[in-house]
Amino acid sequence: MADPQTTPFVPKDGTVLQAGLWMIGAITSFTAMAIAGRAVSFDLDTFEIMLYRSMTGICIVVIVGIATGALSQVRLHRPGLHLARNLAHFTGQNLWFYAITVAPLAQVFALEFTTPLWVIVLSPLLLGERLTRIGVVATLIGFVGILIVARPSAASLNVGVLTAAMSAVCFALTAIATRKLTRTETTMSILLFLTVFQGVFGLICAGFDGDITLPTATTAPWVVLIGCAGLLAHYCLTTALSLAPASVVMPIDFARLPVIAVVGALVYAEPLDPLVFLGAALIFGGNWLNIRSGQPARKS
Repeated sequence: MADPQTTPFVPKDGTVLQAGLWMIGAITSFTAMAIAGRAVSFDLDTFEIMLYRSMTGICIVVIVGIATGALSQVRLHRPGLHLARNLAHFTGQNLWFYAITVAPLAQVFALEFTTPLWVIVLSPLLLGERLTRIGVVATLIGFVGILIVARPSAASLNVGVLTAAMSAVCFALTAIATRKLTRTETTMSILLFLTVFQGVFGLICAGFDGDITLPTATTAPWVVLIGCAGLLAHYCLTTALSLAPASVVMPIDFARLPVIAVVGALVYAEPLDPLVFLGAALIFGGNWLNIRSGQPARKS
């Protein structure tokens, strides 16, 4: 008889379907944020986008925190780690918003999927975790995919590809810092200080030149959509992961790539590049191998 501690996850009836529905919400939200970010980029720079996104986020988090009583759980136990985490996320998000304005959306999303691979590489250095042989193989497979997506050469390597790749590294640093924070901080604390710190960063950077562009009647709805979609996407993803394991949820998340590729083709006339899909498949393969290696094996 199998040991219950080592039996693979067997979802209850309906939990996989529920996780899938939450992931549809996450995919829709991430796609909406990319479209909205590109729509306002002609009037607002990335710092201004982040400023208004954070202001929207603060309002939402505070309202939800008051309504649920979770705001009383907010504590600032590790201000230095909060600062480091939010600097990494602020940098990564600015790079991501810039990348979606200068590079094909499918290429940006494919490179964003390398974030878990960077976590594998950086965790031994920053968390003291052991780098496994499977982790090394998964990372190598993923980075072959990166080379196919980016195709580094004097002709093809551009600022959009570089900023998208750099944003993935920043998101990996954010994930590692978040893992540390969850040991002592509540989710509400992490979310509130995420929006507050990044609102401050956005205000400083947007106002550095003494000229902050205010949203217009045209851009204001897009700005609000960015703020709502950003929070909703992460909430949907987190909820899905609470219902089903990463080995079930993450393959669904990769549906973002064909969705955004179709959106890019229909809305912005971006070509459907087969090499981007090939590279993304390898990146997915590396992530999948690492996820599966972390699943407990069945005893006979």
